[in-house]
Amino acid sequence: MLLKSHPSIAIRSLEEVLGFSRQAYYQYWKRQTGAVNQEAVVVNLVRALREDHPRMGTRKLYERLQDELTTQQLKMGRDALFELLAAHGLLVRRRRRRVRTTFSRHRFRKYPNLISALVVDRPNQVWVADITYWFTPYGCLYISLVTDAYSRRIMSYAVAQTLQAVHCKSALQRALDQLTGKEANALIHHSDRGVQYCSAEYIGLLNAHHVQVSMTQQGDPLENTIAERINGILKNEYLAHQLVTSLAQAQTVLQQALYLYNYQRLHLSCDMLVPDQAHQKEGKLKWSTLFRTGQTRQTLTGYFRPDQLSDTDILPSYTGPPSKLTLPLSYRAFSLLCSCSYALRNAMLASSCLL
Repeated sequence: MLLKSHPSIAIRSLEEVLGFSRQAYYQYWKRQTGAVNQEAVVVNLVRALREDHPRMGTRKLYERLQDELTTQQLKMGRDALFELLAAHGLLVRRRRRRVRTTFSRHRFRKYPNLISALVVDRPNQVWVADITYWFTPYGCLYISLVTDAYSRRIMSYAVAQTLQAVHCKSALQRALDQLTGKEANALIHHSDRGVQYCSAEYIGLLNAHHVQVSMTQQGDPLENTIAERINGILKNEYLAHQLVTSLAQAQTVLQQALYLYNYQRLHLSCDMLVPDQAHQKEGKLKWSTLFRTGQTRQTLTGYFRPDQLSDTDILPSYTGPPSKLTLPLSYRAFSLLCSCSYALRNAMLASSCLL
């Protein structure tokens, strides 16, 4: 900085005054220039990923960036990525807004919870179902989802303007069409006690395929945490920013979002696999803490666009309590801390040039 403001000063003069060698000076500026260039590259990579996944969190971004950083011979740790994104205003803030979609005071039979102590260790062992809302310029829409509890893969969906049971039944039928008779016989369907899931039409479809029926007790959402988690991921990461003006457009946007979720979004609860990869596995999946060493990193293979897949392929995660990974600071406090740290570092670098 001193040389930029006083270009007539020779480096040899600075060597005598400040007591450092010419080699040390050039090594210092090479390091600083490299750090700035690396940060610019990483920010551009993050922005590219966020084009398809606009609200993908930093931990998953960190995992997705590793192959590209290795290719470009760049190094950046997880905490450094947090600081960099905070300094550029790229951290994702969680959105909270609730609408009641469950009416459980009805005359239909309510079933017991069959999965409270069950260990889920294979796909198509337990499906969880739920209804969530989607606020759009077109109006409030309701999305019915059927999700595999093991792989977090969304098996089917329906989107409509009403909460009628026929839409939930449609989503269930499309999911059941993907199974063989043997798979359906060993399946448990878990949901809340909403009137849609207790209706004669819905229960009749489950019974016709010999699927066991399980429901939450006392309307506690913690008994259906996988479905609740999927609702949040889908809306906050993929749908909240979409400006939908018709039901047909909503169908298209949702279909593309479910493709991105099923085939590209990594899951901490599935050992950092995407749901479609996890659906091919068996045995208990590990929680990924992003601190593993000496293990082969899971990578994505076979990139397809939504228009290259059939409806069944596109039809599309409770990640459990992230107690080991949850930051002890609020979003605002953490973002402010990272910004101050980043600004302080730059200030120290600038002051060192003037000494």
